[in-house]
Amino acid sequence: MIKVAVMGYGTIGSGVAEILDQNRDVIAGQAGQDVELKYVLDLRDFPDSPVADKIVHDFKVIEQDGEVEIVVETMGGLNPAYPFVKACLEAGKHVITSNKALVAAYGTELLQIARDKNVNFFFEASVGGGIPIIRPLYRCLMGERIEEITGILNGTTNFILTKMDKEGASFEGALKEAQNLGYAERNPEADVEGHDTCRKIAILTAMATGREVNFEDIYTEGITKITDVDFKYAEKMGTSVKLFGTSRISGGRVSAFVAPVMIGKDHPLYAVSDVYNGIMVRGNMLGTSMFYGSGAGKLPTASAVIADIIEAAQNMKRNVRLGWTSERQAVEPMDRVSFRYFIRMAGTYRNKEQDVRAAFGPVEVVELYGMDEFAVLTREMTEGEMKAAVSGYNASEAERSEYGVKQTIRAMV
Repeated sequence: MIKVAVMGYGTIGSGVAEILDQNRDVIAGQAGQDVELKYVLDLRDFPDSPVADKIVHDFKVIEQDGEVEIVVETMGGLNPAYPFVKACLEAGKHVITSNKALVAAYGTELLQIARDKNVNFFFEASVGGGIPIIRPLYRCLMGERIEEITGILNGTTNFILTKMDKEGASFEGALKEAQNLGYAERNPEADVEGHDTCRKIAILTAMATGREVNFEDIYTEGITKITDVDFKYAEKMGTSVKLFGTSRISGGRVSAFVAPVMIGKDHPLYAVSDVYNGIMVRGNMLGTSMFYGSGAGKLPTASAVIADIIEAAQNMKRNVRLGWTSERQAVEPMDRVSFRYFIRMAGTYRNKEQDVRAAFGPVEVVELYGMDEFAVLTREMTEGEMKAAVSGYNASEAERSEYGVKQTIRAMV
């Protein structure tokens, strides 16, 4: 029998305990032996819960108990998650985590400790919740050269953008509804500013390249500047706006970013709506594959943790090769990345055509009835070229005391 400890009895931790109990026969069949929950570490007591007799408040109990061979970390954040996980690995225990902040910040070090101690550090649930993506990258796609990973990796932002798209809601209104439904935190900054997605695409890029990726090197832009007017244009154009975490890999070079992107109906991620996540992976031989499902939630995320527990149980005496090394993967500056651009401008195109074409070259023009503005879809250009064109256009408008560019959204249409 294998004894397990869970650190953190919140949403995911309680889900792990529930599945260990309800699916014990399935888990035992896959693991080759019974898997039993021995401890639950939390600051609180849960006298009416099924794990009331397993609650401990002192981490040392878990660290020093030789019977506990697998530890699950579902506390979130970095402190005390990082020192607790590190101590467990150094004590020769296998560790499973759902904590993307921990993996993004300290994954390189923790993976190396696991290799040195001949144990495993698994983190399937840290990206995509219940969607299998980490394991496919090091198992199913191990013979592929990964060329691109693009994902809708945050359910909160996808819910907000879906409300704006389908119902014409404002950003503020959609955010408030997300908070009322429990999809968004009281302080939603990590979601709406793109930080959550950034950590996840950093982890996926590291998995694909085998090198450490510093999430702070990835250009990150959230959805707070997207408006209902942008979606009115999108409806007319047959497009939508999604928050993408994207990594493109070619010739050892990586360009990665997090940003709202306008996409057409032919894009594989166009139909991913509400709180769902979708991840597109393109390999040089396989082509494009899609991974879709619940990107968060108690039982979906806990299910991914259980899969890691089973893999650890199947490999108690050996380290499974996965992850990345301490070699740093450089990320290309955002100014070198190419897109088409959706750009909204004040005034009428009839009066601005000469300046628009001088700044941006040939464009597709989109106009909405009754609006004192218009939009264009540019040719493909680099981010640096776009910034220079916008600057030049705004300068020409300023000479006339007129307002120039009102909005810019990257486009894959």
